[in-house]
Amino acid sequence: MKYIASCSFGKDSLAMVLRLLEENKTLDEVVFYDTGMEFDSIYRNRDILKEMLFEKHIRYTELSSKNSFLFDMLIRPVKYRKPEKQKYPYHYGYEWCGGCARWGTSGKLTTIKKHYKDTYGDEEIFEYVGIAYDESSRIRNDIHKIYPLVDWKMTEEDCLQYCYDKGFNWKENNIELYDVLDRVSCWCCRNKNLKELKNIYMYLPEYWQKLRGIQSRIDSPMKGIGKSVFDLEERFKKEIDA
Repeated sequence: MKYIASCSFGKDSLAMVLRLLEENKTLDEVVFYDTGMEFDSIYRNRDILKEMLFEKHIRYTELSSKNSFLFDMLIRPVKYRKPEKQKYPYHYGYEWCGGCARWGTSGKLTTIKKHYKDTYGDEEIFEYVGIAYDESSRIRNDIHKIYPLVDWKMTEEDCLQYCYDKGFNWKENNIELYDVLDRVSCWCCRNKNLKELKNIYMYLPEYWQKLRGIQSRIDSPMKGIGKSVFDLEERFKKEIDA
C-alpha cells in the first residue's frame, strides 16, 4: 500500500504536507497537478517543498494535461452535444473553466487517477486530502481518502498561519494573495467572486492584463450575463472613482 498526498500548494494542502513531514507520518509521494495557470507564488512554494521532500527521500511527481490549458480553453475542437442543430458540428475551446464547466478539474482527477494506475498498478492507494476542519462538509465517504486537517482540527485560518510560521507566503509584488483573495486557485478561474476580481484589477495588474487577453478571445463573459472582463473593468473603475 502507498500513502500519497495531493498538493495544490494552496494554504490547506501545503499545511497538510508540512505537518505530515513534521510528525513523520507515512508519506510515499506528493503529487502536484500543474495547470500552467497558477500564480507565481505557487511555483515558488513548490520549489521550496520539493527540496524538503528530496532531503527526506520522498517521491515528488508533477503532472499536467497532454494539452496546454490554453489549447483546451481556446483551440481544442469540441463537438456540440446536438450538432444537428448547429451550422458546424464543432466549436473551438472549452472557454472559461469554472462554475458548471469545470473541465480543468475533471482533467486533473483523470490524470491523477491514471498516474496511480500506471505507477502502482493494483496496489492499494491511500490519499491524503487537504480539506480543512471548517470545511468538513466536503468530506467524501471513501475509505481510501484520509483527511489529516480534520483529524487535527485545523481550520483554514489555522492552516494559513501554520504555513506563515513555517516561512511560506504567497506574495506577488509585495501583495499577500490571501489578503486579497479567498482562494489562491488558478488566476483565470471563473469561480472567483467579484471581490476577488476587483482586487486582482486593483493590486495585481499583470494578471488582470492576462484576463483581458483571454476575454478578447472568448465570446462568453467571465461572470454571468453582461459581465465580461472588460465590463467588470468599467464597473471597477466607476466604483473606485466614486
